[in-house]
Amino acid sequence: MNFNYYLPVNVIFGCGKVKEVGSITKTYGKKALIVTGKSSAKKSGLYDKVKDSLEMEGVESVLFDKVSQNPLTTTAMEGAEFAKEQGCDTVVAIGGGSIMDCAKAIAFLSVNDGDINDYIFNRKKSEKALPLILIPTTCGTGSEGNGFAVLTNPENGDKKSLRCNAIIAKASIVDPECMMTMPKKVLASVGFDALCHSMEAYTSKISQPFTDALALYAMELIADSLVDLYNGSTEVEKWEKITIASTIGGMVINQAGVTLAHGMEHPASGLKDIVHGQGLAALTPTIIEASYKGNEYKFGKISKILGGESAADCAEQVKALLGQIDLTVTLSELGLSEADIPWMAENCMKVSAASVANNPVVFTQEEIAEIYRKAM
Repeated sequence: MNFNYYLPVNVIFGCGKVKEVGSITKTYGKKALIVTGKSSAKKSGLYDKVKDSLEMEGVESVLFDKVSQNPLTTTAMEGAEFAKEQGCDTVVAIGGGSIMDCAKAIAFLSVNDGDINDYIFNRKKSEKALPLILIPTTCGTGSEGNGFAVLTNPENGDKKSLRCNAIIAKASIVDPECMMTMPKKVLASVGFDALCHSMEAYTSKISQPFTDALALYAMELIADSLVDLYNGSTEVEKWEKITIASTIGGMVINQAGVTLAHGMEHPASGLKDIVHGQGLAALTPTIIEASYKGNEYKFGKISKILGGESAADCAEQVKALLGQIDLTVTLSELGLSEADIPWMAENCMKVSAASVANNPVVFTQEEIAEIYRKAM
């Protein structure tokens, strides 16, 4: 057995911890670019709370609030130009995975020249970025726990990750209270994304003992919290469980990667700008049905965590969970059609080669096209 585990992320966890953002950020810079989406951080009052905390500690700030779901490479470039114009020396992100991923890319592009797509496709490399402070407001992507930034190129629909240790946060402030304003529909989508991260890292061909242990723990936390929270539970302990699980999900995919569900979802949302968690919901059961014989022991463990008995009923347990959180959906219901399948299958092999290779069963492009067809 041989493996490496390296993840220098500073997770600051607990209710109310967001109030410490000023004292944490001043260690790294004097002027922060605050990155948010278009409205939610302002509506919830979190933006003002962060801005005030920075001011109290003598840190100036300017706002970049143009990030949308499935963030674009062009938005990251625009944000980096703004950061440079404003003389920002640190980046603070408030939001879900899209905002955190775009903030990572902004921090990277602020100190690196050239086309970001060259770095995404490993034609160029750099290990420098502005210091990042991440404040997740959704318990899904786990972006606060890794060095990935998923971006979509609007010119060709490629959705792929910038990956390097330079964009691992200097501090990730994981405060369950910041999650509690999520609409139910968002909670369902991001909560399932978090589950997929741990399921995929656990069954990945490059998993290892540390990621297995963390992924199993995270899956148990989600099984014990997601449905209850969706049904209206206000228990702080439940929010703590799903929030910890989300961060762990980000950590384990940093080491063990994702498998085919994420690999096939990225072309779908790159093409049609669909909600990531919904795309995963449409694809995951079908992919598990096709893949479980590649590792019956691990799919059996997942099934039992979700209330099943063996690998053979793992897909059914996932479907049952999706039904409980009103996330049962098909690709066609998300706006995709049979005519899109050839492009998606080809793009999957292009942008998600590692995810295809990590899957317990490695499929050909033609077989991936057939899985898309079954998920329609």
